[in-house]
Amino acid sequence: MANEPYRSLWEAVRHTEFSQGWLDARGYRTRYLHSGKASLPPLVLLHGVGGHAEAYLRNLAAHGRHFDTWAIDLIGHGWSDKPAHLYEIAHYVDHLLRFMDAKGWDRIRISGESLGGWVASRLAADHPDRVERLVLNTAGGSRAEPAVMERIKSLSMRAAADPSWDLIQARVQWLMADNKDAIDDLVACRQGIYAQPGFAEAMSNAMVLQDMAVRTRNLMQAPDYGRIQAPTLVLWTSHDPTADVTEGRRIAEMIPGAQFVVMQGCGHWPQWEDSERFDRWHVNFLLGRDLETPLS
Repeated sequence: MANEPYRSLWEAVRHTEFSQGWLDARGYRTRYLHSGKASLPPLVLLHGVGGHAEAYLRNLAAHGRHFDTWAIDLIGHGWSDKPAHLYEIAHYVDHLLRFMDAKGWDRIRISGESLGGWVASRLAADHPDRVERLVLNTAGGSRAEPAVMERIKSLSMRAAADPSWDLIQARVQWLMADNKDAIDDLVACRQGIYAQPGFAEAMSNAMVLQDMAVRTRNLMQAPDYGRIQAPTLVLWTSHDPTADVTEGRRIAEMIPGAQFVVMQGCGHWPQWEDSERFDRWHVNFLLGRDLETPLS
């Protein structure tokens, strides 16, 4: 291990023009990472529960060449505002709509991982006029599995209550098929976020979706998936810790015309664990091309 080169968060963007900033999304101070030009089609990338925009740091370069790309921190997460109430899916969708309106976008391409996929699928089902293309990446919201819900809640709340290195590292490692991808820079980044004053309360508000009664009333049902009109890619992984490949396939079968693909050797963050393959499939789908088209 001592002979291995240090792996930095900034490796993937050292040759990329990008920015970090905050935008007033009609009352919610929203932190973002941005790459690309305003003349390109808008793309929004949404992280999972307990996550933050750095989930897509390795993807900014490839996507910024083709899209006006925005990875945002959802309310209660990252460095965005953390209003003092429980966060159900409608609250996240409202935040996303506020962000879109603040940017002046009628329609967007959108991709969400885990909780982000749940939010994106609800947006596409309830506001089909606002979504051009949709990617659901190991997306949540299709079922309630008590053991998984308890594991997410336990790991997350322990790390938020005591943002020590070991507890943050354990939460990050849970995302990955291989612990080598839980690099120290990523752990330190999340540790800084979790150490914010009041963050434990925000995490508790976010964890409400791991409560069975609350989760059940927020779930996407077959008729909801059936209302999605945007061309959709459902992307799953061979080692996802929340659900196996059959659940991803089931989601795809409920969405009219959806494509379904599996990334081998990845866990819950395929966009991070195998960014080259993810970028190729993801960019090509969002452009309406064959998934294996070489990226320029």
